[in-house]
Amino acid sequence: MSSQYHDPVLLQESVDGLNIKENGVYVDVTFGGGGHSKEILKRLGNEGKLFAFDQDEDALANAIDDERFQLINQNFQFLKQYLKFYGIRKVDGILADFGVSSHQFDEAERGFSIRFNADLDMRMNRGSDLSAFEVVNRYSQEDLASVLFQYGELRNANAMAKTIVESRTGEPIKTTDQLKTVLQRFLPKMKENKILAQIYQAIRIEVNQEIEVLKKLLLQTPDLLNEGGRLSLISYHSLEDRLVKRFIRAGKFEGEPEKDFYGNINVPLKKVGGLIIPSAEEIARNNRARSAKLRIAERI
Repeated sequence: MSSQYHDPVLLQESVDGLNIKENGVYVDVTFGGGGHSKEILKRLGNEGKLFAFDQDEDALANAIDDERFQLINQNFQFLKQYLKFYGIRKVDGILADFGVSSHQFDEAERGFSIRFNADLDMRMNRGSDLSAFEVVNRYSQEDLASVLFQYGELRNANAMAKTIVESRTGEPIKTTDQLKTVLQRFLPKMKENKILAQIYQAIRIEVNQEIEVLKKLLLQTPDLLNEGGRLSLISYHSLEDRLVKRFIRAGKFEGEPEKDFYGNINVPLKKVGGLIIPSAEEIARNNRARSAKLRIAERI
């Protein structure tokens, strides 16, 4: 399945960023089609170890047959807990590609893509109770507006939420096409796809609690990384990238970095290099790479 599953973004750059030690322990927290994991394994020696996480059961079909490799079918917010189960308390590098996989976009029934009509789902973990249907049909107008504004950065989020709530009083909104019809007046012809993508992004982030899960991951990394261990993190929208950038710089998501008695900034990570984005050639080959941003940090 993996050859069709996902074309790994910034493959060489993100794995280079880990500065791999042959016999180190590494984690790919977003396994997907296994592209990044395969590249990490190429650079590991016989005593090296790679753990990978993916909450989507479809990704299990891409498991790599290698005694150095262990795939864990769990959300990466439980990273420390599951590594401890395998006797791992410290690692030398963590890689994450926070994008939705090509496979998830291309599987019409998952409801991730604006290209297909499908049930309102959008769950990365299909065992989860919260789906897009619940968000669209059960959330209050105020909560819906908040989701659309915060995660979709939609200026008319209040009006959209009001329209959804009024429409669903007759019968529930069950499919992506129905949602599109309900919101048609907010979708001018020239901007329809762009605005729909923002709406889908907002609902998907809420369904999968992506922002909270990202925060939980980042907060675990200083304790998990060995000194000199690396983070290599690929984001696809400004909400993620701001959190990653802020955490690397300040060790927290809000407020100023902590300082010692002498006024020296006391943070667990230091950035390595600058922001890395895909080349024009990569974007031409894989359009889904166009918004990717890679940041690398090292445990001090």
